[in-house]
Amino acid sequence: MADFPHILIVDDDLEIRDLLSTFLQKHGYPVTAVADGIEMHQQLATHPYDLMVLDVMLPGEDGLTLCRQLRASSTLPIIMLTAVDEDMDRIIGLEMGADDYVTKPFNPRELLARIKAVLRRFDYGQSAAISPSAPGLGTAQFGFESWLLDVGRRELRAVGPTSDPQGGTLVSLTAGEFDLLLAFVEHPQRVLTRDQLLEQTKGYGAVGFDRSIDVQLSRLRRKIEPNPKEPILIKTVRGGGYLFTPTVHRLGT
Repeated sequence: MADFPHILIVDDDLEIRDLLSTFLQKHGYPVTAVADGIEMHQQLATHPYDLMVLDVMLPGEDGLTLCRQLRASSTLPIIMLTAVDEDMDRIIGLEMGADDYVTKPFNPRELLARIKAVLRRFDYGQSAAISPSAPGLGTAQFGFESWLLDVGRRELRAVGPTSDPQGGTLVSLTAGEFDLLLAFVEHPQRVLTRDQLLEQTKGYGAVGFDRSIDVQLSRLRRKIEPNPKEPILIKTVRGGGYLFTPTVHRLGT
């Protein structure tokens, strides 16, 4: 069990906490479940966790506020639980830096699939955006413009033309943002449709109305574009999709 990622569940509904704890533990995952943000902060201060399942509707500070606080200082993967009729919560959650969301009511098996997918994309196993047949991609580095994308470390750094890549400024990316950028870097100067991007970054069962790509694209542009309102690195192609314009150099194997 120690080899499995440790999951923190934050939900004020005791029935949901017990249901998810029992279900995930049966599948080998160590689980800690708490009821609110205060207990969440206590746990994070004393124990390492690999992923958090965070409910939006919580007493005291809500899940969106907690997500924003966490993302300011941590890259811990976060899956948010939202009400089925609250589209805005899902969009805001992704804007705050959540890596995925599941709507209530939900099947625990769906949540398990999303947990596995986020962990694959983040730290555990190979990224969903990486083709298993691509030799050596897991340790590759890609350079474009003044940026260095390190696949092995899952890091993005801003580097100058003569700077040491390891000394460049580290830019924090969520798992979803990293996989989206990796999809572009692997297919430079080629139009990618939303469906293609969804398939590469959320291949566990993406659906066409999933808006997470749009939110993550907006966040990614704010981090890498000189002027996000007039993007030059990731251009929108009317009626087609998106075009990653820079020349990409593979620097590692």
